[in-house]
Amino acid sequence: MSNQRISYIPIDNMPPDMRKEMERCAIEGTPRPESSAVRAHVPACFWFFANSWNDVFRNGILDHAIKELCRIYVSRAVVCEFCGNQRSIKGQQTGVNENQVDDLMNFEKSTHYNSRQKAALAYAEAIVWRTDTDDLFWARMHEHFNEPELVELGCAIGLTLGQQSWLRLLNIDHHQIMAGTVASMAPGFETAEALANTKSSPDYWARKKSN
Repeated sequence: MSNQRISYIPIDNMPPDMRKEMERCAIEGTPRPESSAVRAHVPACFWFFANSWNDVFRNGILDHAIKELCRIYVSRAVVCEFCGNQRSIKGQQTGVNENQVDDLMNFEKSTHYNSRQKAALAYAEAIVWRTDTDDLFWARMHEHFNEPELVELGCAIGLTLGQQSWLRLLNIDHHQIMAGTVASMAPGFETAEALANTKSSPDYWARKKSN
């Protein structure tokens, strides 16, 4: 792994409210503690993301599983390994599975998604790749989502795209801050040893993407 580009702020240097959020990250994940420890260089950035992510991604009006599928789609599209190697616990509890994750870049032809999920992923695809949209595209969106849902999903995808496009540059990784917790880690990434083994496999998703 290349050198880390921005350091982590030590937890002992954080005020109590930030330490409490870091503890939540370690217990619940998504985000994991490492990315939060980078944002902690600027408390306003730390809380901007923590609060926005809580309100728009973990909670909100739209079913969480759809937002989680779109989050991981963005990870695969921009090849953000840090974000792509974690899973929302709430997403797993509401039906997101690894068969779906493995087929994300082929979602339109996949049998692992229903029509509403495919529409959401088409929305993510259009945002990530800046594809042109037409009346048929928007008719599809409005068939499956009301306008508040489209706003929330668009904001969640946009926030995800911006943050993951940045984090992928920093060479941060899991199990470096508050190590010993497995919250929200994807299968095969639960420990530092498992993470290293999975990343060394020729079937590792980020390696296949780059080839």
